[in-house]
Amino acid sequence: MKPDKGVLKNNLRVITTHMPGVESVTVMILVKSGSRYEQKRTNGIAHFAEHMFFKGTKSRPTATDISSLIDGIGGEFNAFTSKEFTGYYIKAAKDHLNLCLDVVSDMLLNSLFSQEEIDRERNVINEEIRMYLDTPMRYVPEIYDALLYGNQPLGWDTAGTIESLKNINHKDFLKYIDEYYTPSNMLVVISGGVTPEKAKVTTDEYMGRIKDKKASGFKKVIVSQKKPQVKIFHKDSEQAHFCLGVRSYQTGSKNRYKIAVLNTILGASMSSRLFVQLRERRGLGYYVRSQIEEYHDAGSLIAQAGVMPKNIEPAMQVVLDEFGKLATSIVSEVELKKAKDYIKGKIILELEDSREVSNLFGLMELLEGKIRSVSEIIENVEKITAKDVQTIAKDIFVNQGLNFAVIGPYKEPSKFEKILRF
Repeated sequence: MKPDKGVLKNNLRVITTHMPGVESVTVMILVKSGSRYEQKRTNGIAHFAEHMFFKGTKSRPTATDISSLIDGIGGEFNAFTSKEFTGYYIKAAKDHLNLCLDVVSDMLLNSLFSQEEIDRERNVINEEIRMYLDTPMRYVPEIYDALLYGNQPLGWDTAGTIESLKNINHKDFLKYIDEYYTPSNMLVVISGGVTPEKAKVTTDEYMGRIKDKKASGFKKVIVSQKKPQVKIFHKDSEQAHFCLGVRSYQTGSKNRYKIAVLNTILGASMSSRLFVQLRERRGLGYYVRSQIEEYHDAGSLIAQAGVMPKNIEPAMQVVLDEFGKLATSIVSEVELKKAKDYIKGKIILELEDSREVSNLFGLMELLEGKIRSVSEIIENVEKITAKDVQTIAKDIFVNQGLNFAVIGPYKEPSKFEKILRF
């Protein structure tokens, strides 16, 4: 499966994946802008804008006017904001393609940003931030990013802070939208029961008249680390949540498939090494997982878990031991094949959902400027050898790249610094 790519006269890209036999359609608009594009004064504006787009347009002045249209066709719609991109989508029966494009384009092009709604939604986001602060499992990755990148946009919270949100008002939104929501900095992704011809014509009808201009970029992150680092967020709690990771590769790296296989072996599933060793054999925690974070100019592989405060040190040691084993020992062919089959199986399952298809291909085009077919992805995964996995492990699992962030009843980093080494 490989999508069709078209470009409108105003430089807006239209990515279409026709899925024969699928009765749904997902219309997704992706914007190459997220929290790393922000200034400190208005940190959180990308996420704040995502909320505000649902609050009313010139022709649909209230949030209910928008939501009732999509609810009325049994559709689903939502949005998401990350460090490097923002996305908006509507998924519905394929017969409603025009309505989906009408509504989502109207939201992005004609939102009111009334000061009354801004003030109301500011309070909503403040509560969202407080919810994250009270949910350590959700918040500890933010602490980890702050440790890795410090006082740079990649190290700031995507939602902003309660203080920075106070600075954001009507004119700030208008400036932000004008700066980033331009055709060449966006793309429309349509997947499901629709042909490329129909998708392109319909998109042109609703978005072809937007004038293009060059969008602003972001400052390259400065990375400097010479020894293991620790960051503690003190919280009196019954459970400690931690992220223990290393610096790795950026988006589009030639090592993307190798580290994907390594991560799968390490902690992507219930039969992964971390899950078996930390939960099944030692009973140290309920959840444990690993994941890869990739940005244009930085990256990290992270293990995350929640454990009783008294068990934090043995849990850390389990993670470090598993990191070390991947660097010092060749994985078996059985384990390697299982990891590859897991990755392929996940991709195949995603291909059954028009929203997942839009997300998969859209982000490739937005962040890398090119789209790889499913067969190409699978072919590259199949090429990975056990030696490749060990080579990557040796490259990234080094003392000077270790980082440990924790939320729990701790104050002194020294106890963790003693453990944080291979």
